[in-house]
Amino acid sequence: PVRWMVYLDKRTDPWLLVYSPMPVASIFLLYLGVVWAGPKLMKHRQPVDLKAVLIFYNFAMVCLSVYMFHEFLVTSMLSNYSYLCQPVDYSTSPLAMRMAKACWWFFFSKVIELADTVFFILRKKNSQLTFLHVYHHGTMIFNWWAGAKYLAGGQSFCIGLLNTFVHTVMYSYYGLAALGPHMQKYLWWKRYLTSLQLLQFVLLTTHTGYNLFTECDFPDSMNAYVFFYCVSLILLFSNFYYQSYLSRKSKKT
Repeated sequence: PVRWMVYLDKRTDPWLLVYSPMPVASIFLLYLGVVWAGPKLMKHRQPVDLKAVLIFYNFAMVCLSVYMFHEFLVTSMLSNYSYLCQPVDYSTSPLAMRMAKACWWFFFSKVIELADTVFFILRKKNSQLTFLHVYHHGTMIFNWWAGAKYLAGGQSFCIGLLNTFVHTVMYSYYGLAALGPHMQKYLWWKRYLTSLQLLQFVLLTTHTGYNLFTECDFPDSMNAYVFFYCVSLILLFSNFYYQSYLSRKSKKT
Protein backbone atom coordinates (compact mmCIF):
# COMPACT_ATOMS: atom_id res chain seq x y z
CA PRO A 1 0.00 0.00 0.00
CA VAL A 2 0.98 3.61 -0.60
CA ARG A 3 1.29 4.34 3.11
CA TRP A 4 4.42 2.16 3.29
CA MET A 5 6.11 3.98 0.40
CA VAL A 6 8.94 6.41 0.98
CA TYR A 7 9.25 9.08 -1.71
CA LEU A 8 12.46 10.49 -3.11
CA ASP A 9 12.87 14.11 -2.09
CA LYS A 10 14.90 15.93 -4.73
CA ARG A 11 14.97 19.22 -2.81
CA THR A 12 17.68 18.15 -0.37
CA ASP A 13 19.94 16.25 -2.80
CA PRO A 14 22.35 19.18 -3.43
CA TRP A 15 22.91 19.67 0.31
CA LEU A 16 26.05 18.49 2.11
CA LEU A 17 26.23 14.69 2.74
CA VAL A 18 22.67 14.04 1.53
CA TYR A 19 22.81 12.81 -2.09
CA SER A 20 24.40 9.40 -1.54
CA PRO A 21 24.57 7.15 1.54
CA MET A 22 28.30 6.63 0.93
CA PRO A 23 29.65 9.68 2.83
CA VAL A 24 27.56 8.85 5.92
CA ALA A 25 28.48 5.16 5.69
CA SER A 26 32.18 6.18 5.50
CA ILE A 27 31.78 8.48 8.53
CA PHE A 28 30.11 5.60 10.41
CA LEU A 29 32.92 3.15 9.60
CA LEU A 30 35.53 5.74 10.58
CA TYR A 31 33.59 6.30 13.83
CA LEU A 32 33.61 2.56 14.64
CA GLY A 33 37.33 2.48 13.83
CA VAL A 34 37.98 5.34 16.27
CA VAL A 35 35.86 3.64 18.98
CA TRP A 36 37.87 0.43 18.50
CA ALA A 37 41.39 1.86 18.06
CA GLY A 38 41.13 5.05 20.14
CA PRO A 39 41.26 3.51 23.65
CA LYS A 40 44.15 1.24 22.53
CA LEU A 41 46.15 4.24 21.25
CA MET A 42 45.45 6.19 24.45
CA LYS A 43 46.25 3.26 26.78
CA HIS A 44 49.80 4.36 27.69
CA ARG A 45 49.24 8.08 27.17
CA GLN A 46 48.10 10.74 29.61
CA PRO A 47 44.48 11.96 29.28
CA VAL A 48 44.32 15.08 27.09
CA ASP A 49 43.23 18.27 28.88
CA LEU A 50 40.30 19.47 26.80
CA LYS A 51 38.75 21.90 29.28
CA ALA A 52 38.69 24.93 26.94
CA VAL A 53 37.57 22.80 23.96
CA LEU A 54 34.75 21.21 25.97
CA ILE A 55 33.47 24.52 27.30
CA PHE A 56 33.40 25.95 23.76
CA TYR A 57 31.95 22.78 22.17
CA ASN A 58 29.17 22.26 24.70
CA PHE A 59 27.98 25.85 24.71
CA ALA A 60 28.20 25.97 20.89
CA MET A 61 25.95 22.86 20.85
CA VAL A 62 23.54 24.63 23.20
CA CYS A 63 23.34 27.52 20.70
CA LEU A 64 22.85 25.14 17.75
CA SER A 65 20.15 23.20 19.66
CA VAL A 66 18.30 26.41 20.56
CA TYR A 67 18.47 27.54 16.91
CA MET A 68 17.08 24.21 15.64
CA PHE A 69 14.38 24.11 18.33
CA HIS A 70 13.32 27.63 17.31
CA GLU A 71 13.22 26.63 13.62
CA PHE A 72 11.17 23.47 14.24
CA LEU A 73 8.75 25.26 16.55
CA VAL A 74 8.24 28.47 14.56
CA THR A 75 8.10 26.79 11.13
CA SER A 76 5.62 24.15 12.32
CA MET A 77 3.41 26.86 13.85
CA LEU A 78 3.55 29.09 10.76
CA SER A 79 2.76 26.03 8.59
CA ASN A 80 -0.17 25.05 10.85
CA TYR A 81 1.36 21.62 11.40
CA SER A 82 -0.70 19.01 13.20
CA TYR A 83 1.04 17.49 16.22
CA LEU A 84 -0.79 14.18 15.66
CA CYS A 85 -0.31 13.42 11.97
CA GLN A 86 1.55 15.60 9.52
CA PRO A 87 2.40 14.56 5.94
CA VAL A 88 5.60 15.88 4.37
CA ASP A 89 5.17 18.98 2.23
CA TYR A 90 7.46 18.25 -0.74
CA SER A 91 6.85 21.64 -2.37
CA THR A 92 9.49 24.35 -2.67
CA SER A 93 7.39 26.93 -0.83
CA PRO A 94 9.43 29.07 1.61
CA LEU A 95 7.98 27.33 4.69
CA ALA A 96 8.44 23.81 3.27
CA MET A 97 12.07 24.65 2.43
CA ARG A 98 12.62 26.20 5.86
CA MET A 99 11.42 22.99 7.53
CA ALA A 100 13.59 20.90 5.18
CA LYS A 101 16.60 23.04 6.16
CA ALA A 102 15.81 22.54 9.86
CA CYS A 103 15.77 18.76 9.23
CA TRP A 104 19.13 19.01 7.43
CA TRP A 105 20.68 20.96 10.31
CA PHE A 106 19.34 18.36 12.71
CA PHE A 107 20.95 15.59 10.64
CA PHE A 108 24.21 17.54 10.47
CA SER A 109 24.16 18.10 14.26
CA LYS A 110 24.14 14.30 14.66
CA VAL A 111 27.38 14.15 12.63
CA ILE A 112 28.93 16.87 14.84
CA GLU A 113 27.83 15.00 17.98
CA LEU A 114 30.13 12.09 17.11
CA ALA A 115 32.78 14.37 18.64
CA ASP A 116 31.27 13.48 22.08
CA THR A 117 32.82 10.02 21.68
CA VAL A 118 36.20 11.36 20.51
CA PHE A 119 36.37 13.60 23.60
CA PHE A 120 35.66 10.62 25.90
CA ILE A 121 38.49 8.66 24.26
CA LEU A 122 41.02 11.53 24.43
CA ARG A 123 40.16 12.12 28.11
CA LYS A 124 40.38 8.35 28.80
CA LYS A 125 36.79 8.26 30.05
CA ASN A 126 36.42 4.76 28.65
CA SER A 127 33.68 3.86 31.14
CA GLN A 128 31.48 6.29 29.14
CA LEU A 129 32.00 4.31 25.90
CA THR A 130 28.99 2.09 26.59
CA PHE A 131 27.01 0.14 24.05
CA LEU A 132 24.18 2.67 24.59
CA HIS A 133 26.49 5.59 23.75
CA VAL A 134 27.98 4.07 20.58
CA TYR A 135 24.66 2.61 19.38
CA HIS A 136 22.79 5.88 19.88
CA HIS A 137 25.42 8.10 18.23
CA GLY A 138 26.20 5.67 15.42
CA THR A 139 22.58 5.00 14.40
CA MET A 140 21.31 8.58 14.65
CA ILE A 141 23.43 9.73 11.71
CA PHE A 142 21.76 7.09 9.50
CA ASN A 143 18.27 7.77 10.84
CA TRP A 144 18.56 11.44 10.11
CA TRP A 145 20.39 11.02 6.85
CA ALA A 146 17.23 9.14 5.76
CA GLY A 147 15.14 11.91 7.34
CA ALA A 148 16.95 14.65 5.42
CA LYS A 149 16.92 12.68 2.16
CA TYR A 150 13.36 11.30 2.10
CA LEU A 151 11.26 12.93 4.81
CA ALA A 152 12.54 16.47 5.33
CA GLY A 153 9.45 17.76 7.08
CA GLY A 154 6.08 16.40 8.08
CA GLN A 155 5.92 14.73 11.44
CA SER A 156 9.69 14.16 11.47
CA PHE A 157 9.66 17.62 13.05
CA CYS A 158 8.25 16.16 16.31
CA ILE A 159 11.46 14.17 16.82
CA GLY A 160 13.55 17.25 16.05
CA LEU A 161 11.50 19.50 18.31
CA LEU A 162 11.69 17.19 21.34
CA ASN A 163 15.30 16.19 20.80
CA THR A 164 16.64 19.72 20.34
CA PHE A 165 14.88 20.74 23.56
CA VAL A 166 16.44 17.81 25.45
CA HIS A 167 19.85 18.53 23.90
CA THR A 168 19.67 22.18 24.93
CA VAL A 169 19.33 20.99 28.53
CA MET A 170 21.90 18.20 28.10
CA TYR A 171 24.67 20.31 26.56
CA SER A 172 24.00 23.04 29.15
CA TYR A 173 24.68 20.40 31.81
CA TYR A 174 27.89 19.23 30.09
CA GLY A 175 29.00 22.82 29.50
CA LEU A 176 28.53 23.69 33.18
CA ALA A 177 30.30 20.47 34.22
CA ALA A 178 33.23 21.37 31.94
CA LEU A 179 33.75 24.64 33.84
CA GLY A 180 35.30 22.67 36.69
CA PRO A 181 34.71 20.80 39.98
CA HIS A 182 33.38 23.95 41.68
CA MET A 183 30.24 23.58 39.52
CA GLN A 184 29.38 20.12 40.89
CA LYS A 185 27.16 21.44 43.66
CA TYR A 186 24.94 23.06 41.02
CA LEU A 187 24.65 19.86 38.95
CA TRP A 188 22.43 17.80 41.29
CA TRP A 189 19.87 17.45 38.49
CA LYS A 190 21.74 14.90 36.36
CA ARG A 191 19.25 12.09 37.06
CA TYR A 192 16.43 14.40 35.97
CA LEU A 193 18.24 14.87 32.67
CA THR A 194 18.17 11.09 32.16
CA SER A 195 14.47 11.11 33.12
CA LEU A 196 13.87 13.83 30.52
CA GLN A 197 15.64 11.73 27.85
CA LEU A 198 13.48 8.75 28.76
CA LEU A 199 10.30 10.84 28.69
CA GLN A 200 11.25 12.02 25.19
CA PHE A 201 11.47 8.42 23.91
CA VAL A 202 8.19 7.45 25.60
CA LEU A 203 6.46 10.43 23.93
CA LEU A 204 7.94 9.59 20.52
CA THR A 205 7.00 5.92 20.85
CA THR A 206 3.44 6.92 21.72
CA HIS A 207 3.33 9.42 18.86
CA THR A 208 4.60 7.05 16.15
CA GLY A 209 2.55 4.20 17.58
CA TYR A 210 -0.55 6.35 17.26
CA ASN A 211 0.30 7.14 13.63
CA LEU A 212 0.91 3.49 12.81
CA PHE A 213 -2.62 2.60 13.83
CA THR A 214 -4.48 5.61 12.44
CA GLU A 215 -4.87 6.84 8.87
CA CYS A 216 -1.92 9.14 8.39
CA ASP A 217 -0.31 10.11 5.09
CA PHE A 218 3.20 9.52 6.39
CA PRO A 219 5.14 6.34 5.45
CA ASP A 220 4.33 3.52 7.85
CA SER A 221 7.73 1.98 7.12
CA MET A 222 9.29 5.03 8.78
CA ASN A 223 6.73 5.02 11.61
CA ALA A 224 7.44 1.34 12.31
CA TYR A 225 11.20 1.95 12.26
CA VAL A 226 10.98 4.95 14.62
CA PHE A 227 8.64 3.01 16.91
CA PHE A 228 11.01 0.05 17.36
CA TYR A 229 14.08 2.29 17.50
CA CYS A 230 12.52 4.32 20.34
CA VAL A 231 11.56 1.12 22.17
CA SER A 232 15.22 -0.01 21.97
CA LEU A 233 16.32 3.35 23.44
CA ILE A 234 13.72 3.15 26.23
CA LEU A 235 15.13 -0.26 27.22
CA LEU A 236 18.76 0.92 27.07
CA PHE A 237 18.14 4.24 28.87
CA SER A 238 15.99 2.53 31.53
CA ASN A 239 18.84 0.12 32.17
CA PHE A 240 21.29 3.06 32.37
CA TYR A 241 18.96 4.88 34.79
CA TYR A 242 18.64 1.78 36.95
CA GLN A 243 22.41 1.11 37.03
CA SER A 244 23.29 4.77 37.64
CA TYR A 245 20.72 5.85 40.20
CA LEU A 246 18.73 2.94 41.62
CA SER A 247 21.19 0.06 42.06
CA ARG A 248 23.78 2.47 43.53
CA LYS A 249 21.22 3.61 46.09
CA SER A 250 20.41 0.03 47.09
CA LYS A 251 24.14 -0.71 47.41
CA LYS A 252 24.58 2.28 49.71
CA THR A 253 21.73 1.28 52.04
